Formats: sequence, C-alpha cells, structure tokens
Amino acid sequence: MELGNVSQPMYGPGPEVPGSSTPGLVGMVHGFLRLVQPNALPIELIADFGQPQSEEAIGEQVQALLLYELGFLVCMAIGLLFIILVPLVGCCFCCCRCCGNCGGRMYQKQGRRMGCRRRVLWASVLLVSAVLLAGDVCAFISNTRFSQAVYGTFPNVNNTLDNVRTYVASIPQQINFIIDSSDVALGHANRSLQDIGPNLGGMIILGIRSSTDRALGSLQSLLQGMETLAAAFGSIAGTRSHLEELQSNYSRRLASLRDGLNQTLQHCDHPCSSVSLDGLAFSANFSTIPGVERQLEALGDVSGSNIMADLEKVNSTLDTTPAKVQEQSQDMVTKTQDQLGLIRQEIRSLQEQLPLLDVEENVGAFVSNATSVLEEYREPIITWDGLRWSVCVLLCCTVLLVVLCNVAGLLLGPLGLKESMLPTQRSSLSNAGGNFFMAGVGFSFIFSWLLMLLVLITFVLGGNIYMLVCESWHSQQLFQLLDTPGLIPGFNLSELLGQEGGTANFSEMYRQCQRDTALWQALHLDQSVSLDELLNISQYTGEISTAFEKMNITLSPISLLSQSQRDLLLNASRAGQSPDFTPTLEQLDRNVTQRSLLDLAAELEQLADKVGTDVQRDLKADAHKLRELDKEMQMSFSGPLQSLKENIHLVQSRAAQLEAQTKSALDKASETQEFLEREMANIIKNETWAFLEELLDFFETYISWAKSRLTGDVARCKPIAETLDNMETITCDYILDSLNAFWFSLGWCTFFLLPSIILAVRLAKFYRRMDIADVYSPWG
Repeated sequence: MELGNVSQPMYGPGPEVPGSSTPGLVGMVHGFLRLVQPNALPIELIADFGQPQSEEAIGEQVQALLLYELGFLVCMAIGLLFIILVPLVGCCFCCCRCCGNCGGRMYQKQGRRMGCRRRVLWASVLLVSAVLLAGDVCAFISNTRFSQAVYGTFPNVNNTLDNVRTYVASIPQQINFIIDSSDVALGHANRSLQDIGPNLGGMIILGIRSSTDRALGSLQSLLQGMETLAAAFGSIAGTRSHLEELQSNYSRRLASLRDGLNQTLQHCDHPCSSVSLDGLAFSANFSTIPGVERQLEALGDVSGSNIMADLEKVNSTLDTTPAKVQEQSQDMVTKTQDQLGLIRQEIRSLQEQLPLLDVEENVGAFVSNATSVLEEYREPIITWDGLRWSVCVLLCCTVLLVVLCNVAGLLLGPLGLKESMLPTQRSSLSNAGGNFFMAGVGFSFIFSWLLMLLVLITFVLGGNIYMLVCESWHSQQLFQLLDTPGLIPGFNLSELLGQEGGTANFSEMYRQCQRDTALWQALHLDQSVSLDELLNISQYTGEISTAFEKMNITLSPISLLSQSQRDLLLNASRAGQSPDFTPTLEQLDRNVTQRSLLDLAAELEQLADKVGTDVQRDLKADAHKLRELDKEMQMSFSGPLQSLKENIHLVQSRAAQLEAQTKSALDKASETQEFLEREMANIIKNETWAFLEELLDFFETYISWAKSRLTGDVARCKPIAETLDNMETITCDYILDSLNAFWFSLGWCTFFLLPSIILAVRLAKFYRRMDIADVYSPWG
C-alpha cells in the first residue's frame, strides 16, 4: 500500500541586496562599536524593567544601565563637547584675528627654513584633504545605500511575508493530503471485503492444500504407477501370445526345411555325412512364460473403481470454497463496510481537532496585520527618507566644500608663489590660494557642529540598536529576551502559536526550525495534544473484529478415500506382484534356434564346392532358404522379444515397490483425513483471523504513516527560520550597517576638520599677500 509523501511548497527568493557595498568600512564600524560596547546584553536588567520595584532597586537598575552604556556615554560626551567648543573656539578665533592677533596681523617673519616649512604644511593639508575626501565619498555611498535599503525594505519584507503566507497556506493543504490518503487504506480494505471470496477463500484453500496436496500427490502417483504396471502386464500377456503364434508358424517351416535338407544330403551321400540338422529347432519354449492374468485383473479393478475421479472431486470441492465464503460472509461484509464509513468520518474530523490549524490561523492573521501596517507606513517612510537623504547630502556637500577650498588653495598657492618675491609683493593667484584656505577654515567652523550633531544622533540610534538587536541576535542572547513573556508589549509567542500556559521557547524553536523540523516537534504539541487519541479508531476496529467473530464459514466435507477403496488398493498392491520371470529371461538371452541358421547355410555352401553339379545346385538353394528364413525370423522375433524383456524388467522393478508405495500413500491419506476432520474448523478460523489482521493492517499502516507525516513532514518550519534570518539581514546588514557606515564616515570627516583647520591657517600665511614686509638676511 503506497501512501506517498507530503509535498513541500515552493518559496520565493530571499531579500535583494542593495546596489552599493562597503564591506571594509562596515567591518571597521563593527570593530569600533564592539570597542565602545564590549559588555554582554544585560538580559536580567532588561527583563526587570517595567516591573513594580522599590526606589532602591530602580536606582540600582539605572546605575547598571549607565554602566552598560558607559562607552556610548563617553562618546556622547565627546560629541557634545565638540558641538559646544568648536563653534565657541571658532568665534573666539575670528574675534582674535579681527583684533590683529592669532595670525590676524598681515605680517610673516622670514626665516631660513621658510620653504621647507611651507612644503611640509602643503603635504600635510593634501593628506588631510585626501582623508576628508575619502570619508566624504564613503558617507555619500553609505547615505545612498541607506536609502536603497529603506526603499528595498518594503518589497523584501513583502516577499518574506509572502513566503510566510505560502508556508501557512501549505499547512491545511498538507493536512488535507494526509486525511485524503486515508481513502487509500479504506479503499484497500473495501476491495478486500468485496473480494473476500477469492481472498479469504484462497487463503483457506492454501491452508487445506498444505496438508492435502501431499496425500493427493502420493495417491495420484500410486494410481499412475498402477496404470503403468497394468499396461506393462498387458503388454507381457500380448507379447507372450504373439510369440507363441510365431513359434508355432516357424516351427512348421523349420520342420519342412529340415525334411528338404535331409533329401538333399542323402543325394550328396558321403561328402555330406558330417552335416547335422538337429539344431533346426527353437531353443526357447514361449508357452512356458508365466501368465499375468491375476495381476491384470487386480490392477484392472483399480482402474475401473473411479478412484482418480474421486480424488479430482476433492479439488472440485476446494474450488467451490471462494463462492461459499463470499455467500456466507455477506452479513459481516455489510457491517464492516458500515464501520469503514465511520472510520472515514472520524479521520475527516481530525482536520478540526489538530492544533496546527490554530497556528495557521493565528500566524496568518499576524502576517496580514503586519502587511497592512507596512503598507500604511510605506509612503510616509519613503517621503521622510527622501528628506533625510537630501539633508545628509547637503551636509556631506559642506565637507566636500571644505575639501574643494583646500584643493583650490593647494593648487593656486604654489602656482602663484615665487620664492624671490617679498611677502608684500605676492601675486593675486597666490593670495587667492591663501584665501581659499581661510574660506575652508571658515566653513569648517560654521558647519562642523552641525555635522557632529548629525553624527551624534545617528551614532546613538544606529549604534545602540545594532548592539542591542544585531549583536545579541548573532550571539542568540536576544532569543532569551524573546522567551520572557510580557517583555514586548502586545507580543506573546505562546498566544500567537495557540499554546496554553506560555510554554513556547523561541530559542529552541529557532534552532529546530533551522534544522527544518516539523512544527509539531518544534512546538512540542505532543505535550498538549495526543495523536494516539486523535487517531484512535480502536472502537471501530473492535466492531469489525466482533463481526468477524460472529461470521460462521462451513465447507463441504472432504473425503480422500473410502474404506473399500483403501482395501482395493491394498489388495491390488499385493496381487500385482511380478511372477518369477528368471527362466524366461534366461531363454530370451539365447538364440531363437538351437543352431545358427547362418552357420548351417555357410557349411552347405562349402559342401557345394566339393560335390557334383546337381547336388551343388540343391545345396546352394537350401543355403539360400536358410539365410532368408533367418532374416525373416530375426525381423519377426527381435521386436517382441525386446519389448518382452523391457516389460519384464519394468514390472519387476515397479511391482517390487508397489506394496510399500501403496502403504505409504494410504498412510498419508489417513493422516490427512484425520487432520482435516480435526483441524478443518481451526484452519478456517486461523485464516479468517489472518485475513482480519491483514485488513486491520491497512489501518495500522495508515495510522503509523499519518503520525510520522504529521510529526515529521507537515509544516516544516525552516521557512520561519529563514524569515527571521531575512528580517535580521534586512534590518542589520542592509539598514543599520548603512546607517552606521554613514555616521562613521561623517564622524571621520568631522574630526579631521580640526587638523584641517590648524594646517590650513598655518599654510595660508605662506600664500597670502602681507601688509608688512620682513626681509631675511643670512648675516642677521
């Protein structure tokens, strides 16, 4: 009985990766965040939040939370200091320069190493500008990748939810397949009942034939042997009569030929006196062959007793067994088919009792709600992200503006500067280069605090979320939090999965789903629902067994041999013994005549050469007659004599075993007859129970298959684990990694604005036109 396998649904692709990628930068960000936040997730601290506690306990929790966030707090403090101090320092710097201090006085003292100092400062500004440009490019890429991730989140999440919806929709389909497969077992059982005559009847016939075939075979072999023996005895009797007739005919011819030879030899006189005609007579007397009339009579009685026909009636009786079984089991078949209908209804009701369908309904509602919420916020989120992208691009452009000012100063300053010119006589091109440096310094002071503010906000949000969610997801510490009921408002995993008592364990479920375990095992549904009880059809199989017990099958009695037939066979085996054929065989081994006719003919031909013409002719004629007679006798006697020998040997060998064979066959027949009289009812009963077990085995096989499929194949939850992995990929790898890479790049640029300010101010004085001249003299 082939029940098939539960088919698994086909799922869509995973989330689509954003176009741009910066794996090296993301690795640096992860390393920096682990440096800032090396502590493990405080599971107990988070779990205790929101619980009613004393003020002292709350104070301890706040202290522990601040200790956990110490790295982020230090970075926030540095950022706040930067936001406050850099604009303040810039303002003071401007006021100071306006008063002619802090390099505001247009005077540059000349020295011997002025050129070397200018070249070092130029290279330093170039290096810092390159670092700023690299950071700004990374910020541009990260900003774009973040927008791509946000925009791609909706189709990615929708595809993921579609996979969940496909998975959820496959659960009732798979359950229906298992329920529908019960028709296979019920169909086999129904067909077996409809064909109970050939099926059960055939089993009963096999049970009876296992004992009767040996006895029937022995009796049939015995009867065939007796027929063969009777045919051999009949052949012996016929051959004897034929040989006696031949012997009588040829005896007269031999006597006539002997008289003619005597006359010829008398005419020959002295030369032929040595020829003897005494051998012209038969050496055997076929009338002495023993008669076999008694044997033929005894074996003929067996052939005429119709024993073989009676044995064939046994087979005919057995052949009627299927029809009798079919007729006598109609009431049982009707009752059993009624129970099959009840079993079908019981299995159909399984669909309403399985808790997997509750899971399907709850998860389906959750997915539908998540999809509607996602669609509701899709347009606002995309709109706000567009605004965010514009603001971030604008701030990135301020860094680019500083880089461009530095680059312009690095290009124009050296191009317009001549070593021989006094500082007061520097060209407009060189002066413009110095002014570009100072413009870059001004832009740095103006926008650096805005850049740091953006960096600080995105760092606190992105960094904390990544460490709390993504890092704890990778270390599976987050699962321990999800296992805590009531921690997330409105989210209860046990209620979502339809489990009572809040026994759902997210960590264990996730690990089992990664191994593609069936949902039944992952949710440990066997603890709340017993498949043995759901698939319990013992009350119906019990009714079927009762119907079989009440069924009464009776067959026609089987009789192998009657007592008269037994006596007849036994008497025939005794009367059919072979007479003593030893003298006969000895006679048959000799020549037909006492002297060889060919030898006598040869002797006459030799004498013919020694006598006269008239006698010579007679001798040759007689020799020819002898040869012709010998040839004719050989042709007449060789076949019957050979047949007689073969038949004598046959009856000697067969008859010697006949009595023992008869006794053995009769013993087997007696044993079989006794066995049938004693065990016929048991055979019918045993084969009926064997048929019942075969019938019930269809249900047991189906129940076992259904249990294994429900617990091993239905709702394999690897798609759920993949869904969670996809959500983690979308949130962490795409969105948060892009956000963190953005603030890291922008923060990198913001901090490098400080050395850019210092170096640009120092280098600008080497290219700007001075108001007060200063001449360097090597002699002082």
